[in-house]
Amino acid sequence: MLRRRVLQLAVVPTVALTGAAQESALAAPAGKDQLPSGQRQLLLYNHAYGVLDRATADAVEHSAYLREFANFQVRTTTGSGGQTWTGRYLLGRETYLELFGVGDLPGQDGTLGAAGMGISVERSGELAKVIQRLRDQGVEHPVEYHQTRDFGDGIPVPWFDAVFTTDVYDSFGAWGMENRQEYFADPRSKTEPPNYPGDVGRERVLPDVYRDRMMRDVTSIRLAVTARDLANTVPLLRAGGFAVRDVAGDGVVARGGTTTIRLDAVPRERVGLRQVGMALNRPAKHRHEERLGSSTLTVGPGPRAVWNFDTPS
Repeated sequence: MLRRRVLQLAVVPTVALTGAAQESALAAPAGKDQLPSGQRQLLLYNHAYGVLDRATADAVEHSAYLREFANFQVRTTTGSGGQTWTGRYLLGRETYLELFGVGDLPGQDGTLGAAGMGISVERSGELAKVIQRLRDQGVEHPVEYHQTRDFGDGIPVPWFDAVFTTDVYDSFGAWGMENRQEYFADPRSKTEPPNYPGDVGRERVLPDVYRDRMMRDVTSIRLAVTARDLANTVPLLRAGGFAVRDVAGDGVVARGGTTTIRLDAVPRERVGLRQVGMALNRPAKHRHEERLGSSTLTVGPGPRAVWNFDTPS
């Protein structure tokens, strides 16, 4: 998570779906993807977070099933300026999900339905290309930010660089990010060696514990956001090389890499994380439903799982 307050900055009902039905829920109607000709993909889905009601957050934190299903962690991170946050994490091979409860974060970032999403480059120097693309789209003053991490000894290490399209948001913000070479070089980060020159990719950051669990990666994410937050996010998606398509009901679907992103524009009181689709390491023989507070995780049958979060009434 990138704490936006450091910068003084961050519906559609769902039902349990699996397999082809899950993909249908995120499918866009026929039409032309809005992707500039010849624009190479630079940004890929890294992670997203959502703020849940307290009962759901507590159910997630204490779930025995999630510890079998995924590389599940509850941990506290210290970032720039001594800012700390405690999240509930489901970590995959390259992607992950981060969950909070109401009040876990200060101010508007800790309110029900607040959310955020990080999309990252895989090679050193590519965030600068994203920033130039933003300027080419008319984003005159992208907001750049540098995040550090403290491993508990009071010595911060550069972690990643980030860019927002704006420093004004209602409840959701997305940022482009590039992991720093200093972070990979620090043995405390416990990261993996590079796979190619300039590798700052997602797979290097996350541990390989996922191999011994069911969950492999996040393959789709659906969030309900305000119209203003949606408008602020679309330029970043396009600058990152996502093919962005409008969908009925004032929303967009963005495709690029292995994760499909859907954002639906809704009133402020209906914002929040709505659905997460996940690929499994191996097919589940039977369908399993796990009710966690006001959410339902459905695993299988087959190689996929979907986690639905109830829409506020």
